Amino acid sequence: MITAGLRHLAGTLTLREQSHRRATLLAIGALLLLGTSPVFGHHLPLDAGRLLAGIDHLGALCLTAVHLLLAPVHRGLHIAIVGGLLYAAWNRYRAWRLLQASIALLDVRPAVPGDPFWIAACNARVDPSRVRVVPGLPNPAFTAGLLTPRVYVAEALARELPAEELAAVIAHEGAHIARRDPLRLGVLRALACTLFWIPALRRLADDMRDQAELAADDVAAGDRPLVLASAILNVAHWSSGRTAASTAVGFLRDDLLECRVRRLTGENIHARSHVTRRSLLGAAAALMVVWTSGVIMAHPLPAHADEPHGRHCEHRHEAALAHLFCMGSPFAPSTGECPHTTH
Repeated sequence: MITAGLRHLAGTLTLREQSHRRATLLAIGALLLLGTSPVFGHHLPLDAGRLLAGIDHLGALCLTAVHLLLAPVHRGLHIAIVGGLLYAAWNRYRAWRLLQASIALLDVRPAVPGDPFWIAACNARVDPSRVRVVPGLPNPAFTAGLLTPRVYVAEALARELPAEELAAVIAHEGAHIARRDPLRLGVLRALACTLFWIPALRRLADDMRDQAELAADDVAAGDRPLVLASAILNVAHWSSGRTAASTAVGFLRDDLLECRVRRLTGENIHARSHVTRRSLLGAAAALMVVWTSGVIMAHPLPAHADEPHGRHCEHRHEAALAHLFCMGSPFAPSTGECPHTTH
């Protein structure tokens, strides 16, 4: 059933967007789990190595040789995760500092009782103390602040928009405050930076950013979606759409402009996903490398094997590739016991 606030949307569109949102969250969680658990899992005291102890070969494939060959890859993945955490911390700190520096340069004043912005905030049911008015703001409005988000609006909005459209703009930003979108989207960007070798995660974060804009539109539209659509079109004529920093959630984005207006006018349209086949293939390849190296690293080398399962191939690291099929060709019958088995 469509709620009163979503009457401008077709029921099929609402269900499709809800399904896409759930699928996106599930995909993000799955990529985080699949991308990190094999790297750290075998370091936990679960005796995972015992499960592979005594298994010298998988068919003709020598597990010891594979272990030696993938050891540098596995160490590299540990370095990549540590590097990703450092990169994410630097990226988010840099974005935060850029936002603080940008706001410091602005002539910011709070909304005061009786001015158009105070009245519009009250009409939009947004706390007026969270509203800041800025002359010459390039984006008509944006929400910024991780723990205490605030709405920054261009002073020109009071001249360019009727009172009801101004209230719709502030209601849109108020929805971002209620959902804590700056913090939520900032965490998603940090996760995408941490697992930078999985490109699909960054694109899924972009999908969630689009969904945040559409969800805020649905809240702000109420029973009068055409008012918000008109406000979007009006500010698009004079606004550049630039925000103070990537940590801010801006009201106007050129890439979503057409989709937002058409949705608000009742068309059965939703935002296109940023996820591409190439990014999915890249994610699959990265996860295959992570999981293969993680599983193989749980296989104990001869020096680390338990005494009851000490029959492991002895290979030097530099000779591992030559002994990858030490029992003969994988396309021919086995030659019997491995000639490098220790007793």
